[in-house]
Amino acid sequence: MRKFLVVLDDSRECLNAMRFAAMRAANTGGGVAILSVIPPDEFNHWIGVGAVMREEARERIHAHFEVFAKWMRDKQGVDPELVIREGDAVPEIIAHVNSDPEVGVLVLGAATDRKGPGPIISHITRNFGALPIPVTIVPGDMSKERLEAIT
Repeated sequence: MRKFLVVLDDSRECLNAMRFAAMRAANTGGGVAILSVIPPDEFNHWIGVGAVMREEARERIHAHFEVFAKWMRDKQGVDPELVIREGDAVPEIIAHVNSDPEVGVLVLGAATDRKGPGPIISHITRNFGALPIPVTIVPGDMSKERLEAIT
């Protein structure tokens, strides 16, 4: 089964990327993998404190994931899988794509402010050759109705 890989983070544009991935998966018989990357700088503390912080980060990710997963199951009939990796976001995204042959499309949400589309998109677009799959970039301010029309 082809999976749409979408990155779960705290950005506003993440919501549209999730919607797009779920709608495309539902309309094409695919699946959704939701990847969340815990940055390494969150744990540059003593070993005991770092372990507690890592567990708290995982709990936050699971809670955030469940919100999206419930919507995907209820509204789109798609049961997403959660993947959590630790490290720098772009290398971990590329590593996951390379490790899961079912991932067929990477879906990213683009920020709409003047700072640019976001750090992940900026890095990925400079290194498209490192990915063996297509990338879909979804505008963060695209309406739900427009998303439904194009998926």
